[in-house]
Amino acid sequence: MLPRSGDVVHVTRAASVQFLRPIMFRVIRVLDWPTYDGWVWLEGYELNASGDAVNRRSIFVQREGLRHLRSAPEPRPHTVRAPRRPVSRTPVRVG
Repeated sequence: MLPRSGDVVHVTRAASVQFLRPIMFRVIRVLDWPTYDGWVWLEGYELNASGDAVNRRSIFVQREGLRHLRSAPEPRPHTVRAPRRPVSRTPVRVG
């Protein structure tokens, strides 16, 4: 499954051999760069143990090796507002 913007994933050696020490990663976006089949470039923030962003980075990982920790909240539906009434304007006397 391809992560979405706002998802938090756990990145381990299963995703790429460069991650000897696993990290939590909040995805900003999936980059549309040409890659090998099953691999993807992600841009986002490395998170510390309390969930705070500590480092912005781009990582090259295998999709199957990512483990979703938290999904991004669902987008709110667009609210439709009632049309505005025109404001009646009258001349104002100055002075």
